[in-house]
Amino acid sequence: MSSAADRFAEANDRRDHPQASAFAAQLRFRLDPFQVAACQSLERGRSVLVAAPTGAGKTIVGEFAIHLAMQTPGDKAFYTTPMKALSNQKFRELVDVYGEDEVGLLTGDTNINGSARVVVMTTEVLRNMLYADSPALTGLRYVVMDEVHYLADRFRGPVWEEVILHLPPQVRLVSLSATVSNAEEFGDWLDTVRGDTDVIVSETRPVPLEQHVLVRDDLLPLFDDRAGIATAQVNQELMRIRSFTGSRYDDNRRAQEYRSARHAGRQAQRPPRGGKRPVRSSNVRRIERMDRPEVVRLLDNANLLPAIFFIFSRVGCDAAVQQVRRSGLRLTTAEERTEIREIVNDRTRALKDEDLDVLGFWQWRDDLERGVASHHAGLLPAFKEVVEELFQRKLLKAVFATETLALGINMPARTVVLEKMEKFNGEARVAITSGEYTQLTGRAGRRGIDVEGHAVVQWTEGMDPQAVAALASRRTYPLNSSFRPTYNMAVNLIDRFGRARAREILESSFAQFQADRAVVGLARQVKEAETSLAGYVEAMTCEHGDFTEYAGIRRELSDLEKKHRKDAAAPRAVRDKRLHKIQQLRTRMQRHPCHSCPDREAHARWAERYWKLKRETDRTRRQIENRTGTVARIFDRVLEVLQAVHYVTGEGDDLQLTDAGRTMRRIYGERDLLVAEALRQGIWKQLDAPSLAAMACCLVYEPRRDEQNAGERGMPRGAFRIAYDRTIELWAQLDDLEHDHRLPGTEPLAPGLAAAMHEWARGGMLDRVLIEADMAAGDFVRWTKQTIDLLDQLSIVAEDGDLARTARRALDGVRRGIVAYSGL
Repeated sequence: MSSAADRFAEANDRRDHPQASAFAAQLRFRLDPFQVAACQSLERGRSVLVAAPTGAGKTIVGEFAIHLAMQTPGDKAFYTTPMKALSNQKFRELVDVYGEDEVGLLTGDTNINGSARVVVMTTEVLRNMLYADSPALTGLRYVVMDEVHYLADRFRGPVWEEVILHLPPQVRLVSLSATVSNAEEFGDWLDTVRGDTDVIVSETRPVPLEQHVLVRDDLLPLFDDRAGIATAQVNQELMRIRSFTGSRYDDNRRAQEYRSARHAGRQAQRPPRGGKRPVRSSNVRRIERMDRPEVVRLLDNANLLPAIFFIFSRVGCDAAVQQVRRSGLRLTTAEERTEIREIVNDRTRALKDEDLDVLGFWQWRDDLERGVASHHAGLLPAFKEVVEELFQRKLLKAVFATETLALGINMPARTVVLEKMEKFNGEARVAITSGEYTQLTGRAGRRGIDVEGHAVVQWTEGMDPQAVAALASRRTYPLNSSFRPTYNMAVNLIDRFGRARAREILESSFAQFQADRAVVGLARQVKEAETSLAGYVEAMTCEHGDFTEYAGIRRELSDLEKKHRKDAAAPRAVRDKRLHKIQQLRTRMQRHPCHSCPDREAHARWAERYWKLKRETDRTRRQIENRTGTVARIFDRVLEVLQAVHYVTGEGDDLQLTDAGRTMRRIYGERDLLVAEALRQGIWKQLDAPSLAAMACCLVYEPRRDEQNAGERGMPRGAFRIAYDRTIELWAQLDDLEHDHRLPGTEPLAPGLAAAMHEWARGGMLDRVLIEADMAAGDFVRWTKQTIDLLDQLSIVAEDGDLARTARRALDGVRRGIVAYSGL
């Protein structure tokens, strides 16, 4: 029962914040304090940054912003997400609330009711609308930026800052973020560039999280129950397991079982007294891990399903499902199996039987009926959506997923299982970070269903319980900007604002905001490094000549040779250019006087330490020297390149776009300049539709680091090969130009998927195309969608009418079958 003071406060809230009170009254649950505070800030006309744990209900604040927009005729609200899957999910939720007439969806390849008052979209779509000054922006009052911590993403993060900087000043911004350690810093920047922004942080999980370690078939608490998670006092039993032999662990476990049985009044056999002395970890016998089906059974018996098993490998996810199937384990009732089959058949009705065979549909459906599934980027998007729907309906009991599932999809579970505490990052196995641990385990605990969520870490050889406890007890991670000017951004800024105003805008970025604050600590690092560098120089002094110069040549040569060996599949023009440079460096090294020094290798060891530290120190110095106007200086270099290729003309602040520059305003992507130049030079004019689709694929495709790229073998011949070679030559010229202006350049084209895309655009059968592509259906669809995005741009911006028509035919050829079905 509420007190008189509580009732008085609630009455005041209803009077001062009538919209927030009316919105809350429609909900089936009571709002948490942070949700109330954020909604009240919005009603007062302020923007908000809400940072809260996964599953805490941040999106309620975004939904209230939409509610506010719908109260005033003509007002609009946009809801942006970082992924199409999230946009699709949010679109369906909002349609259920406001109806199909009031809600739209824009994701690049999907356009549904784009003029609606509420539109869900990816962040890139909103950025493009802002640069195009789209009429759809008229009446816009609220923009919700879900998962705004994506701003730190290396490739896509800059788009978030572009949107924040360019939104009209009257638009109120609702920024929703996972818990970050520098929310106040990010909020200070938002207040600076957007004005009147309240920062609302909640570190309270709506469903408490219990942390466990699974040792064989023992589910042991990670933390000492008496100490609690706040002190990060690790369970001492886990520390003993780490130190003792496997036999001692067995004795210890039997002793626990004996004590438990005696306490319960049951008969129990006393464990043997004495036993071996504990030995150190170097002699520890390996503790066998439970098979995956056994772990599922254990969780089922403990009433800890449904569960998400995070396995940092697609192959591992699929193998786990196969293991459960072979074990004969079924987790569903007859009624649930019937419901699953009906849903699956309904959601896949549009797919052809021959495609279903290629996709392994029948076995996949049988696994779903058992209550198990995998979830990763290799799955067909339509299949992933079915898995998500079945899990949300509580029909799936165990899902084996990669970490992509932790990126915002609404799939909470009772339990989250981490099989390992490290993952492969493309180059090496690295430990997961505290932020990743928080994001993954944040899926545990279903609000309104579970009293508590459970995170289970499986014991692995060499595990340090203290390290796991440190990850589990750290709730936050920093949000760092990845903002950088691009060619497309530059021409749009020049066109809309001119050079002077554009530089001011860029100097207002979060990247610059953070750079200015970081100088003090960086200066301290440089001072300490200078002392060490002086010692290294003295140690490598050579009487034959300047060994620092000689070591620099050796280091450059070694780096280039290593890159040449690693990149064996690079185009011939790229390799020839690199070989010429290698030969020049070898000649310089052999002619250097220090090359004949008898103590050369001893000096070289000190030189290696010197150059490694010098690189780090120079990088730090550059950060300090450029702390004011860092982003704007990069912008100036981008403009220099654009002037060199005649996309921008003029001097000083008086710059204008040429016709080529105006075309580039509507070309978005990592290779915007290369695409614009290829169009201007007419390199692709002779291509037919399948060949243009293959060329577009070469421009967007990024092979995985652990994949063997097919290189130039198997590519389409004839006009395609001629156009491809010319495009590679153009890339090499632009790459040289960028390096001349101290810009990083871009990777060469990746033709590994060209043959498969060419075959698909010609109408090839799915099974043949996937064999040619040598990849999963979901991956192929993902790259096809990016190819479609680029073809769509070409169909709009190509001044050559024949090329624009070819692009539209290529679109029709690519957007079919499983690709068309995966549009929403």
